[in-house]
Amino acid sequence: MSRTVEKVLSIISAIFTAVGVILSFASLALFNYVKSEPMFRLDFDSEMLAYDPTLTPMELDSIYSVIALAGGFIWLIIISLIVSFILTIIGIVSIWKNKNPKLAGIMFIIAGLTAGILSLTSILLYISGILCFTKKIPLTQESQFVDDKHDGTMRPL
Repeated sequence: MSRTVEKVLSIISAIFTAVGVILSFASLALFNYVKSEPMFRLDFDSEMLAYDPTLTPMELDSIYSVIALAGGFIWLIIISLIVSFILTIIGIVSIWKNKNPKLAGIMFIIAGLTAGILSLTSILLYISGILCFTKKIPLTQESQFVDDKHDGTMRPL
């Protein structure tokens, strides 16, 4: 049985996930650079004080703690995308020669959940996982007429 649709959808989603991991690492590097740059902090403080002169240094520190929390959130996104990528690769390997389509379907659905509930990548993985479960091996013409009790020839009516 040909599983071309599942293969194509899972490969596309693996590529999207890999691009997402790379972009997440790039955004984390940019975020950490901006956060550690002293000139950025001075400019940010002056802009915030120009916008609202009643800000206190404690309020500015709370803003910086929220920015630090956002860095942790980026790490959470990176880890979930890496887990999704690994599960997608496991699913692709298990479906490649039609070895274990049920395992592939489970891996694709779990990878879709870890890639983001409603992202394009997860939707492709959900479709691929559902196809792994719903496609059945078609009956061949030979298997419809074979009688196990006899020599395999058709019997008369």
